[in-house]
Amino acid sequence: MSISQNPVSNTDRLRRVALIGNPNTGKSTLFNCLTGLRQKVGNYSGVTVQKKTGITLIGSERIEILDLPGTYSLAATSPDERVVVDALRGEVENLDRPDMALCIVDATNLQRNLFLAYQIGQLGLPMVLALNYWDSARKRQIAVDIEELTQRLGVPIIPISASRAEGISALKEAIATALEEKPELITPAWPDTIVQAVKEVREALPSENGDSLDDAVIMRGIFESDEAIFHRSGADSETVRNALEVSKKTLFKGGLNPANAEAVLLYRHIKDVVHPCISHDGESKHGGSESIDSLLTHKWWGLVAFLGLMYLVFQSVYSWAAPFMDLIDGGKAVVQDAVSGLLANWPMLQSLASDGIIEGVGAVVIFLPQILILFFFITLLEDTGYMSRAAFLMDKLFSWCGLSGKSFVPLLSSYACAIPGVMATRTIQDSKARLVTILVAPFMSCSARLPVYVLMIGAFIEPRYGAGVAGATLFAMHFVGLIVAMPFAYLMNKYILKTPPQPFLLELPSYQIPKIRDVVLKMYSQGKEFVVNAGTVIFAITIVIWALLYFPRSESVALEVEQSFIQAVSLENNWSEERTLVALAEDESLQTELDYEISSAYIEQSLMGRVGKSVQPVFAAAGFDWKITVGVLASFPAREVIISTLGIIYSLGGDVDEEAGDLREAMAGQTWQSGPKAGMPIFTIPVVISIMVFFALCQQCGATLAIIAQETSWRWAGVSFAFMTILAWLASIAINQVGSWL
Repeated sequence: MSISQNPVSNTDRLRRVALIGNPNTGKSTLFNCLTGLRQKVGNYSGVTVQKKTGITLIGSERIEILDLPGTYSLAATSPDERVVVDALRGEVENLDRPDMALCIVDATNLQRNLFLAYQIGQLGLPMVLALNYWDSARKRQIAVDIEELTQRLGVPIIPISASRAEGISALKEAIATALEEKPELITPAWPDTIVQAVKEVREALPSENGDSLDDAVIMRGIFESDEAIFHRSGADSETVRNALEVSKKTLFKGGLNPANAEAVLLYRHIKDVVHPCISHDGESKHGGSESIDSLLTHKWWGLVAFLGLMYLVFQSVYSWAAPFMDLIDGGKAVVQDAVSGLLANWPMLQSLASDGIIEGVGAVVIFLPQILILFFFITLLEDTGYMSRAAFLMDKLFSWCGLSGKSFVPLLSSYACAIPGVMATRTIQDSKARLVTILVAPFMSCSARLPVYVLMIGAFIEPRYGAGVAGATLFAMHFVGLIVAMPFAYLMNKYILKTPPQPFLLELPSYQIPKIRDVVLKMYSQGKEFVVNAGTVIFAITIVIWALLYFPRSESVALEVEQSFIQAVSLENNWSEERTLVALAEDESLQTELDYEISSAYIEQSLMGRVGKSVQPVFAAAGFDWKITVGVLASFPAREVIISTLGIIYSLGGDVDEEAGDLREAMAGQTWQSGPKAGMPIFTIPVVISIMVFFALCQQCGATLAIIAQETSWRWAGVSFAFMTILAWLASIAINQVGSWL
């Protein structure tokens, strides 16, 4: 059968090669071999699927490599697969059709991998086949007759070992030749039944619609029962449904099932083509993968090994990054002090530079150690082939709520920080499972919540109930988010996304030795993407919060506070006002105390302070006064900000930490100044628990919101923020009310 094709468009641009293949065939490694650091990462227009492009040099010509998402077939059932199909057809906005396809296949599993290659061949794209894992095939004593297979397929076949960079030069030469000669894969002669079905669909569509589709596109629509393919031609829904119904009847009459006709016919053809070209010299060897899997996928020992590895990953992100983060934080403080000294005569500019700009840059850079360390381990686990085993082991634990085993690593990583956790969801191919994992990741009790727990437990739980109860409380707080997250995932999948239960199908690739260059490139690209994309949003949020806490700043407020402070010191020490002024000039600690009082008054009079007082009635049922409310509002960019904010509000300065005795004493001494609770302590046990639960459930991290928006959309980031904030508010109210009643 002859299939008509659309010509490859010739535009004034770099020639583009689409790199495509099944998952776990070494596609990313080959992409890195070809492009190195000349890579760009973004999203395809209108969708959240990641787009990776890079430049490779072949002779003096620069060739663009488009790294398409890994897929097993062109039957588009997910956004990733839809992008692959649309990109190969030239139907992606602002992206021309590729000049050729570089299809990477596994030399140790040739028959299954060629299924995708044949589907691509039907689209009429020139093609080169990269036969990867050639070294593994030799070890297993699998011999492939390259010349004979090349004759049978009609396209160049280049054996390579991407992890060792073997065969890359020959592959580049083949790409250069193919771009000129445009070799196309020899497609099978389809049975008369298929030809007749294509013809009848074309006739069933209006002539102006049917003529706009070539035979290969119509065939894809028939095999996939994909109405969207025909709708793009302009045909209405009823016409499309009738056309597909006609094709199904024709296939059934010819003894073919529309649901599996393509797979049955293509695999039968592939077997006939490939079988004479492959031989096994003696018993096939598997390099020990099976013996390793007998341990690592064992029901019990596999779980022990997995938990040990995950502990290592978690510990590295949680603890090993700490010295680097402390170093960044210390460097930030040094720069802030230096800038503050230079701008001492311009208070507003000093605050903007120190508390706004430098703080904003620091808020971005400080996450880099965690992100780099996490992706170091993720890349190692992926490249060795262990990640697939981990997903297999954990699938049963997550399947009840609609997630897969691949969700475990992102959720575990989120206990250190939700930002790298959300970024780690890129290993999840199913778009709905990935979205739900992203939405539940912020529920995990990240390290930024720990200062809040330590402050509240150390100030109120431990003094009253002892270290045992305090430790148990801290332990329990780390599970609050998890207890909420799993039912939330279940409800999302069942009632909102309405994801039907799906079998967990997973290929276990052979174990490989990771290539350090690939690991470093992955770390570099992920770190760069975070800084460039999410960093700008984080920086902007920091500047906005600074402005809300700084303005308006009236000198009259400072004068009033100073006068009240002088009167209080004079009265306390029985001094004259003149002597108090002298003491202020000579006693540095007294001047510092006055500065703290002024800073506290400035926050109270700031826009944030005024908003806090205005919305305090909303939090009144949770037991929050206006000071706690301001601390909560100021903490939306980052949870740990509440510590320094409360330190300023309570006139202790912004450099206090969660273990500061002065801050704990100041909080313990706070009482209601008016209303029915006047004179009663503000921080009761129910209020303390409600504060901790609020911080456990609320989406108080501008950086996480920016990452969620980058990985999904601002709509889903807004959903995450609204749902978690409302849930935290309701939970804190319920805990305070029930606790107070008890």
